[in-house]
Amino acid sequence: MNEATGQYHVEINGLAKPETAEATRICREDLNEVVTSFLQDKTALERGLFDQENTLPEELTQLRMGKIVRERYPELSAADQEAIRQHAIAAMNVTQQAKLALAQADAEGSDAVQGSTALLEGVRKFVNVRELDIDLIDRINPFDAAYAVLAKAMDEKSLRQVQASIAAKKVSIPEDEARELAKRALSFKNERGRLPDINSADAWEKRMAEGVAALARCRAQARAAQEKEESANG
Repeated sequence: MNEATGQYHVEINGLAKPETAEATRICREDLNEVVTSFLQDKTALERGLFDQENTLPEELTQLRMGKIVRERYPELSAADQEAIRQHAIAAMNVTQQAKLALAQADAEGSDAVQGSTALLEGVRKFVNVRELDIDLIDRINPFDAAYAVLAKAMDEKSLRQVQASIAAKKVSIPEDEARELAKRALSFKNERGRLPDINSADAWEKRMAEGVAALARCRAQARAAQEKEESANG
């Protein structure tokens, strides 16, 4: 950490490196814009803030952020898009967890550093207690810090009512989300030699398997509709 400039450098194992000059520039200069787009995304906000019990962090960090990056930079390769996604999530989650660490320290009555160096102290608290890797960061809900503040500001009954309303909207996996889950499942298979198990105790592995099943259903329904149309025109 550079105390003079206020900048900090964090080593993250497994963080993908951008392959092109443009992707490298985006990771250096445009991450704030990517993060802002994510924080303003209605679906990410609703599910990450109000439906935490039914939303896996990876659905936000991998699926929603991945979708935002692809839509912002469609001309880039999949590898560069993934690198940007990882850098954006890493920057956001490290910062958010640093703020959360400060808030917890303050609530416990510790002598938290105030002013321009406060965030650096929060980063120290977060980084010093764990070995950071991109898989760990992907498993952190980016809205944790905001939820902690919201939970204090709202009474429990009101918070539960909002959560129930948002959860009720999530009745099935949309086709575009199922497709992205299936892509993640393919990467899982390439790494581990098997497809995700829908009965797995790991919630994210189970969700990927559900995405594969949902995509298969979507494709089967599309084929059936096409065959019915062809038969009717027959």
